[in-house]
Amino acid sequence: MANQISFSASKPLSGIGQGTWYMGEKPSQREDEVRALQTGLDLGLTLIDTAEMYADGGAEKVVGEAISGRRNEVFLVSKVYPWNAAGQQAIAACEASLKRLKTDYLDLYLLHWRGDIPLQDTVSVMQQLIEQGKIRRWGVSNLDYSDMQELWSTAGGRGCATNQVLYHLASRGIEHDLLPWCQQQQMPVMAYCPLAQAGRLRSGLMNHPALNELAKRKGVSVAQLLLAWVIHHDGVMAIPKAGSVAHVKENAAAREVVLSQEEITLMEKAFPAPGRKTPLDMV
Repeated sequence: MANQISFSASKPLSGIGQGTWYMGEKPSQREDEVRALQTGLDLGLTLIDTAEMYADGGAEKVVGEAISGRRNEVFLVSKVYPWNAAGQQAIAACEASLKRLKTDYLDLYLLHWRGDIPLQDTVSVMQQLIEQGKIRRWGVSNLDYSDMQELWSTAGGRGCATNQVLYHLASRGIEHDLLPWCQQQQMPVMAYCPLAQAGRLRSGLMNHPALNELAKRKGVSVAQLLLAWVIHHDGVMAIPKAGSVAHVKENAAAREVVLSQEEITLMEKAFPAPGRKTPLDMV
């Protein structure tokens, strides 16, 4: 079984979770999305990641339906808009997320990206939400190395349980400083878009001759190869979105794909890391 991840005193979780970006946008797909999330839980993909931003809360409603009667099986993550990330607004945003999710607590609550609100104010309200029992722990998303250094020097900032960032084989910038630093702090990294964002970059990955040949040789899909590559990194969890049962089964099976050092080298040669500091990729 692939690596397991723990977020500050949580029990170990599977190295692959379930993302929900773009869920809740089309009523016609809702039943499939709910069933996909439930199948993921059945297969041990117990972390579900969502956000107040996704479909204006629509994704949280889909998740709420999917986890009904199964809340104790789920490690539930949601994210707050940067402009809601302090004071009473943060408390109201968290309460609204909880209502849509039909639960009374989140396992993990993340600052979605950095805005104008000082980190200190966000840390303070996160601590308040923990004291109120609305969240168990908090973290950040889309913060680069310099942001994390600032957070680390903020009072209470070291309570941060994770950093969720874009990471896949064709976007390896975090390997320069952010990923090694997080690993040094033993802070898990959540990789969103682990199969790349839909579009040219994803088709470049999926249609790459070397990756296709390797996948064929191993009897797996290119998507499974890419997920296996992400989670072979120490302390990294992938959170791919799967809108169908077939897709979630494929994602779950990627945990069993073992890559040799030779295979990893081959993949990384096809998509080399930048080799210098680059701005954090975000979508």
